Amino acid sequence: MQSLSDKPYIRIPALIFIWLGALVFIGLIVRTERVRFRPDPELAISLANKAQNVTIRRDDFGVPHILGKTEADVAFGLAYAHAEDDFSTIQAVVAASRGQLSRLHLSSTSLQNDFYAGMFRINERTEATYEEQISDELKSIFQGYADGLNYYAIKHPREVDGRFFPVQAMDLARGFVHKIPLFVGTGQELGKALATTEDDIPDEDRQNSEAFMLKPGPGNAQEFGDQESLETDAWYEDYAMVASNAHAVSRLRSADGLNRLNVNSHQPWDGAVAWYEAHLKSEDGFEMYGATFPGSPLIFVGHNQKLGWTHTVNTPDLVDLYRLKTDEDHTKYTVDGETLELRSRDVDITMDLFFFEVTVSRTVYDSIFGPALESDSGIIAVRVAGLENHAGSAEQWYRMAKANSFREWTEAMKMQSMPMFHTVYADKDNIAYIYNAKLPVRKPGADYKGIINADSREYLWDDYLAYEELPAVTNPPSGFVQNANSTPFYTTSEPYNPSRSDNPQYEHIESRLTNRAFRSLELFGQDPSIDREEFLRYKFDRKYHPSAPIFQEAVYPVLEGFKPTNALEAEALEVLRNWDGTAHPESKGAMLAILTWRPIWKALVVDRKSPDQTPDPLETFADAVDYLLDTGNLDDPLHSRQKLIRGDTILGMGGGPDVLNAMHVKDLDGWMGWAHPEWQKIYAGDSFIMLAEFGPNGVQSFAAQPYGSSMRPDSRHFADQAPIFQKRLLRRTYLSELEIQFRTLQSYHPGQED
Repeated sequence: MQSLSDKPYIRIPALIFIWLGALVFIGLIVRTERVRFRPDPELAISLANKAQNVTIRRDDFGVPHILGKTEADVAFGLAYAHAEDDFSTIQAVVAASRGQLSRLHLSSTSLQNDFYAGMFRINERTEATYEEQISDELKSIFQGYADGLNYYAIKHPREVDGRFFPVQAMDLARGFVHKIPLFVGTGQELGKALATTEDDIPDEDRQNSEAFMLKPGPGNAQEFGDQESLETDAWYEDYAMVASNAHAVSRLRSADGLNRLNVNSHQPWDGAVAWYEAHLKSEDGFEMYGATFPGSPLIFVGHNQKLGWTHTVNTPDLVDLYRLKTDEDHTKYTVDGETLELRSRDVDITMDLFFFEVTVSRTVYDSIFGPALESDSGIIAVRVAGLENHAGSAEQWYRMAKANSFREWTEAMKMQSMPMFHTVYADKDNIAYIYNAKLPVRKPGADYKGIINADSREYLWDDYLAYEELPAVTNPPSGFVQNANSTPFYTTSEPYNPSRSDNPQYEHIESRLTNRAFRSLELFGQDPSIDREEFLRYKFDRKYHPSAPIFQEAVYPVLEGFKPTNALEAEALEVLRNWDGTAHPESKGAMLAILTWRPIWKALVVDRKSPDQTPDPLETFADAVDYLLDTGNLDDPLHSRQKLIRGDTILGMGGGPDVLNAMHVKDLDGWMGWAHPEWQKIYAGDSFIMLAEFGPNGVQSFAAQPYGSSMRPDSRHFADQAPIFQKRLLRRTYLSELEIQFRTLQSYHPGQED
């Protein structure tokens, strides 16, 4: 009798299964060895000794107060503490800045990141400018931070992908060179360039269209997807940093003689640009309290013992596109009748396919206008303001933190290595606003919002406005300054504002006035004597001004133009008409208004499109109505729809887009989206909030975050600040040694936390 093992129809599949299993097993072994972190034993001993110079003290909210003998020791401690709370994000930041994010985790976002990093030579530019733009003091801080990361990796090897460790000091500078162009809008402009078609070639050039057109083949826009996919991927979205509030009130308008500063950036609550709160102090005299991003050794917003500052995102035109006039083979291009060599190079993108890696190449070009890429309308160069100085932005933030007076702080700002950001400043004697921008001096005549024909140097710029030429307001008699991602020409009460007519280059500065600016001018401008309670009440305001963009761009057009075709649509129109114009938790109609406006807001603010490219509000209203009816009622209270979700913590929230108590929502995904399609998850908005007060007795501050100090679900500080945040409360920060000692729940040297 034939056994089962002798039957071919059983034996052959069994052998195939065994062989496949063996291949998978071998593949797993190979992969494990490929990503294994193998630290140098001598390095481990050296870093263990350095860790003895650092003490990390965690207070009752898990905020790290880091004390080191030197600033480099403090950076060591910051890196270690932040890695304890969010190592995976820091590792991803290191990979992204090297242009190797697709080796860590493969996605459309990682592929686009790595292409961008290669096109803009992030690695090469960092290496070329590191010695010149980074001081020896900051280099030692970078090295200290790298050491702290590496020591964490040595102590926790199972979390580490060995392909990215050990980290080097230059990796920290690389992070600045990588992020800054994305902050200024380079991602959006790349999307615009890749989305162009033959129809975008100007009529006057169609007779010579051979010079602009591409032949089918590798490297053109089709490889990156069509326009719709470019928009939905929005790989740059996290870096768009869509909103923030900044206010400073001087003793001229303060009820108690204190100068106050509101630090209120609206960042994503997770990821590469989520805030991390920390208090840094060295025995050689440095101290700073505020917030930073994963992978950075510097505090970006906050205060030292003398002064403080904060940023909001501005949108000066800092990126221009140029269409090159090339020969048929794309080896030469013509400028002013002169034929120049069009240098091509390959951008190598390495993809991790789990068992093995594959490298693909994409062709880009270098021109006098900037790095260039192929699109369906020709080869387009991208020129980014201040590209050669972006490593120096780290040096500028460092000097700002080291300043002990408004004069010293201003000298740091004059470096202009940081090419953007509205910046609001305060100390005990001064308040100030500066429209910080590396603003090119452009010749009039070209459409700089579109794509400029690069057959002439006429519109090629190299010079920038000096710091003293930028819009600014210092110590106005009105007693306050504000910015909420709006035009600088409405910073305070009249007649103390800068004017657009002051400089012809100001035409390249945004003109948009946000609701938060309308309300800030109204609330702070009408109160002649503001105490702490009033200051915070204004900061947490949830009302929309009748002239706010949500009304102008969504609500009014719908009320005037939407024609209901059934009873439910008529009911929806009445809900919108009766909306109270607030984002209070109980507001009925708020979610309908928000969802109607959200696609329009995204197109204008995140994607930086022109008004004629935004969705039709009548269509977005219809979509919002369908969603609300499918998942609940049209007039559900806002808090029943809008949720802070963090592990097991789920809280209904007020606030909304473009109110001073800002919240931005998105559809839930995964199983929770299936279980609760009616919920909208808050993913950004009010994030790190700080109120700093400056007076004759020094500085004190109060702060809050939406989640907690840790991104690890098993941490007690994963969501412990959420209830405080929901109630719009701030907790006192601990600055004095006595306070810190009293509030410390855990004190340890790095590596000795257990």
